[in-house]
Amino acid sequence: MPVSVWRAISEDLPGPKWAGLFREYWPDYQRWWLREGENARPTYGESRRALQRHMPEIVGLYDQLCELAGGGDHAARFLSFYCPPAYLSGCSQAIWPGAEPVLVRNYDYNPDAFDSLILRTSWQGREVMGVSDGLWGLVDGVNDAGLAISLTFGGRRIVGEGFGVPLILRYVLQTCETTDQAEEALRRLPTHMSYNVTVLDAKRKYLTAMMAPDRPAVITHAAVATNHQETVEWVHHARFTATVERERFLLQRLTLHVDPEEKFIGAFLKPPLYSTAYSEGFGTLYTAVYKPRQGRMDIHWPGVVWPFSFKQFQEGLRKVHTPEAKRTDLPLKR
Repeated sequence: MPVSVWRAISEDLPGPKWAGLFREYWPDYQRWWLREGENARPTYGESRRALQRHMPEIVGLYDQLCELAGGGDHAARFLSFYCPPAYLSGCSQAIWPGAEPVLVRNYDYNPDAFDSLILRTSWQGREVMGVSDGLWGLVDGVNDAGLAISLTFGGRRIVGEGFGVPLILRYVLQTCETTDQAEEALRRLPTHMSYNVTVLDAKRKYLTAMMAPDRPAVITHAAVATNHQETVEWVHHARFTATVERERFLLQRLTLHVDPEEKFIGAFLKPPLYSTAYSEGFGTLYTAVYKPRQGRMDIHWPGVVWPFSFKQFQEGLRKVHTPEAKRTDLPLKR
């Protein structure tokens, strides 16, 4: 049973820690980014213009990171997250129905194609912590204004022009403080594939945005998201990931009774939400619990909790035992 090493790293401003991470991860990411050929990806000019048009507030930050990454053309195009290769994940997420704002999510993916990195930054004066993807994108996270966010794959094959969703999550946490502000951003930002993005703020206002590259985002008050949108459109993927069954399980827990917080979290660490399909690239890599009003995030594995907060973020390592992941016929990044 292989061991994946998780790291927690804190760096207020883009600097040597981030640059070191990029040097370490770049060979794998570059192979993934080039797997369809260099010409399949937008040019640097196209990528930067897309950022300037849709995310002008973080263009300066992007330029800083490109410089730290060595200023190469491939690295800069990759870091734009604009029109990346297609990739899929599993995932379940839900808002606890109790009084305290709590967002719980499982991230189901291939452990061999994952950053295994918790990153805390204070870029542009906004403190953000979350689980890294692509070294500045996030698959889930929270900011110091009390806004938490998480994603699930939307269960559709269509790929279009837009950004990889981890950068969309980073952008929301860098620029928004409330769910209403996040809604405005999620309505207008183009995504290259379909994703469900759930947002929760310190006042317990929440939404789930069903984003897609070929149609306007649908903003819902759904407290649950798995791997389909309004209807199942990719039947094979839906059956393989049991997206409908997981959604039904969570909706029943929300509507039939209100679990105590710890029991609600514990349900994510057991079937049917907790997946052991590691050999197919869709095992549960972690469970994250976000408490935006408290500025807290806890990373859970069965029998283990790794706590973090803005007031007390400690760098460190954790070794996690994961069944070996094998190659799958579904496209995975890195």
